[in-house]
Amino acid sequence: MSAPSLVLDDTSPGVVSRLWTRDLPTYPRPASRYTYLGIVVVTTVVLYYLLYIQYAVATSIMTHYGMTFGYFIMLSVVGNAVGAFASLVAGLADRWGRANMVVYGVLLAAVLVLFLPSAPDKTTYLVLFCALYFIEGIVLVATPALIRDFSPQLGRATAMGSWTMGPIIGSLVVTTVTSATLDTSSWQDELRYAGVAALVVFLIALFGLRELSPRLRDQVMVSLHDRALVEARARGVAPEAQTSGHWRQMLRPGILGPAFGISVYLLFYYAAVGNLVIYYSAVYGYSEQRANALGNWYWASSAIALIGAGILSDRLRVRKPIMIVGGVGSVVCTAVFASLATRQDTGYYTFAWLFVVMGLFSGLTYAPWMAAFTETVERHNPAATATGLAVWGWILRVVVAVSAAFLPVAVTSVTPIVEHGHEVQVAQAQAGPALAVVQAHPALFAELAKYPPGKVPAELQTRAVAEVGPADLALVQKAQPQLKVLEEHGSEVQKASEEGPAQWRDWWLVAMGGQIVFLPLAFAMKGRWSPRRAREDAEAHQRAVDLEMSRLSPSA
Repeated sequence: MSAPSLVLDDTSPGVVSRLWTRDLPTYPRPASRYTYLGIVVVTTVVLYYLLYIQYAVATSIMTHYGMTFGYFIMLSVVGNAVGAFASLVAGLADRWGRANMVVYGVLLAAVLVLFLPSAPDKTTYLVLFCALYFIEGIVLVATPALIRDFSPQLGRATAMGSWTMGPIIGSLVVTTVTSATLDTSSWQDELRYAGVAALVVFLIALFGLRELSPRLRDQVMVSLHDRALVEARARGVAPEAQTSGHWRQMLRPGILGPAFGISVYLLFYYAAVGNLVIYYSAVYGYSEQRANALGNWYWASSAIALIGAGILSDRLRVRKPIMIVGGVGSVVCTAVFASLATRQDTGYYTFAWLFVVMGLFSGLTYAPWMAAFTETVERHNPAATATGLAVWGWILRVVVAVSAAFLPVAVTSVTPIVEHGHEVQVAQAQAGPALAVVQAHPALFAELAKYPPGKVPAELQTRAVAEVGPADLALVQKAQPQLKVLEEHGSEVQKASEEGPAQWRDWWLVAMGGQIVFLPLAFAMKGRWSPRRAREDAEAHQRAVDLEMSRLSPSA
C-alpha cells in the first residue's frame, strides 16, 4: 500500500461550498489575516452583547415574569453549568475546525435572543437562556483558538488582548445602549436590538470568516518569519504534533493551575457583569440607567488597557512580569472598592475613577495571561490548542456557576431588597401621611388590627373617632394596601438595607482573595521574566528556522 500524500489541496471551494468548507491551504497575507482576526473579535463582541444584555435589565425581567431573585440567580447558575460542558464539547474543534462553530453559533444565539422576549413564562425563559449559554460555551473556546491560529507568538498578546475586548466591549455596548435607550425602550426592545445586531454580524462572518487547514494550525509559529517553514512542513513533511491523547496532555498541573487561577481572579468581573446594577440599586439607590452608565467607565478603561498591555507584552516579549503587576494592582483596587461598600455617601465620580484604574489593571493582567496560556498549551502539543482552551473554558464556567450560586448565600440582604425593595419604597411614599397617623397612635391601631374590616366593636370605633378623628381614620383606611405591604416586608427590607453594605463588602473581599490566589499560579506558565533573555530566544529560533528552511528548500 502506498503512503498517503502530504500535498495540500489548493483548490478553492465554490461559493456555496465555501459557506461550510473554510480551510485555507496557505497562511494568509497580512490584509486577509487582519480581516479574519477582526471578524472573530466582532463575533465575540456581539455574542457577549447577547449574553450580558439580560443582566442590564435584570430587575425588569424579574418583574415581568414574577421571578424571585433566587430564580434569576438560578438562570446564571444553570446557564454557566451548561456552558461549562459545552466548552468540553468545543474541544472537538481540534478535529472539526473552529470557524463553522463560530459562524453558525452566532446565528443560533441571535435567533434565541430574538425569541426570548416572547417566552410565555419563566420556565421557557430558563430553557432558552440555558441554550444561549450552551452556544456561548462552545464559542468561548472556538474564538480564542482562531485568534491563536492567526497570531504568531510574537504578536499573540496584542491579538489576545483584541479578542478579550469581546466580553469587555460587549459589556460596554450593553451599558452604552441601555443607558441611552432605557428611558424610551422596554426590556424586550433591548433584547431585540441585540438580536438584530447579531444577525448582521452573522452575515459578515458567513461570507468572510475562514480558518487554517489542520496541517498549518497544528504547528507552532513564533513569528511571521516562520511562514515559509510552516507552509513547507505542511506540504512536504508530516507535522510533529501528536494527533491523539489531547485530553491526557492537557490535564496536567501546568495547565489546570493557571486556568483555575485566572478563573478566580475574574470573580470581581463576574460580579460586575451580573450584579453591578443590583449592587448599586440596593446599596446606593441608583436606577438601572445610572448604574449602567457607571459601568461604562470600567469597561472602557479595560478595553483600552487590553490593547495597550498586549502591545507592551509583545514588544518586551515577556508575559509574566506584566500580568503580575496587573494582579497586584487589582488586589489593591479591589480592597479599596470593598471598603467603600459601607460608605454610602461615596460620590459617583469617586467610583468612576476607581473603575478606570481597576479596568487598567485588569487589562494588564488578562491580555498577557491569554497569550502565555496558549503558548503553554503549544509547548505540550500545538495540535491540542482547542482542547487546552476547552479545559480552561470548563473551569471558568464552573467557577462562575459556583460563585453565582453562593452570592445570595453570602449576601442574604440582596434577596429581600431585590424582591420587595421597590414595592416597599413605593408604599412608604404613598402611605406616608397614613403611616404617620398610625405611628402617632400605636396602641389604638394595634387594637383595631385585631378585628377584620366591619367587625370592629362600636366602643372601640367610637374611641378611635374621638382620638384620631374621622378624616385621619379615612386616610388610614384608604392606605390599607400600602400599609399591608409595609407590615409584611417593611422590617425585612429595612434590616436588609442595614446589613447589606457589610455583606457586599465581604463578597468583594472574597473576589480580592481570588486575585491573590491567581498570583502564585501564574508562575506555572511558559515564558521568560527577562526581556533580554526573551530576545535571545527569538534570535536563536530565527537562526534555527533559517537552517531548517535551507535544508527543506530543495523539496519545498
